Amino acid sequence: FNTIRNEYPGLGGTYEVIHHTQLIQSLIDEGKLKAEGGESFKGRKITFHDPCYLGRANNVYEAPRAALEILDTELVEMKRCKSNGLCCGAGGAQMFKEPEPGKKDINHERMLDVIQTGASVIASGCPFCMTMLTDGVKHMEKEQEIKVLDIAEITVRANGL
Repeated sequence: FNTIRNEYPGLGGTYEVIHHTQLIQSLIDEGKLKAEGGESFKGRKITFHDPCYLGRANNVYEAPRAALEILDTELVEMKRCKSNGLCCGAGGAQMFKEPEPGKKDINHERMLDVIQTGASVIASGCPFCMTMLTDGVKHMEKEQEIKVLDIAEITVRANGL
């Protein structure tokens, strides 16, 4: 998303680019997608992790949240969210190498934010974040309590598609 939207124009490739969370939100706005006929998220707490290249780099914050708001659920924000969001570590290439010496891996720090919300689902819109968050859930031994899902997965499940 970020590369095609922001870097390709410098190479002569100018395209209209939207993120999949923006597409999902527009389909909801048009009445083409509804949270019915599938898995119920009623009564569950969901938190959204803002991917760095979606949020801070491209200022996309509301579309993912709007896509989650149609679920009969409680959307809870982490203390570090939107423009103040904490990176999962993937944008800094942490998923491709051993972490630098320090007190804590960045995705483990992010999991502390998630745990504080009491959410049973972490929603994201980035495959790299999904990997880092899933690894964080495993590290914290919370696989039974917390699921990591892409907003597209949540939409499919809620719509019975």
